[in-house]
Amino acid sequence: MKLDDKKHIVEELHERLAKSKVVIVADYKGLNVETMTELRRKLREERLDFQVVKNTLLIRAALDTDVAVIQDQFKGPSAVALSFDDPVAPAKVLIDFAKKNDKLAIKAGMLAGRALDLAGIKALASLPTREALLGQLLSAMAGVPTGLVRVLNGIPQKLVYALQAIKDQKEAA
Repeated sequence: MKLDDKKHIVEELHERLAKSKVVIVADYKGLNVETMTELRRKLREERLDFQVVKNTLLIRAALDTDVAVIQDQFKGPSAVALSFDDPVAPAKVLIDFAKKNDKLAIKAGMLAGRALDLAGIKALASLPTREALLGQLLSAMAGVPTGLVRVLNGIPQKLVYALQAIKDQKEAA
């Protein structure tokens, strides 16, 4: 590879690493082309970037980004999964894929400038998706006004019940 090509790859990867919310590094040694294509397809369906990169280029691209906290993991065959929107999606896809294909080994990850080990990535994968979390938030927000309306409606309702009881008591007497 020519030096100009390497510089271009490093610059492009540096920009993508700087913009990404989560980066997960995996070892793909032993996966055949068909399996790698299936993994790439699954990641692409979730609108995630996945790239196999030489470690020397990856280390240079990671300089001055949050990804630098995990650059000691850039050894052996390395592939990076990047997400610019949903930090949970790449963890879910890679953990699910690694369960079915034991040759895919997740090395480490980075979320918001913090290094994640395999346990942290598994915990991240167990979280609900962004859409599910937004749905839960919307449900909670809609529940507050509904509860307030019920409470405010209960006050006049109790007054009506009390007046009805007084009326019934006077009619009986």
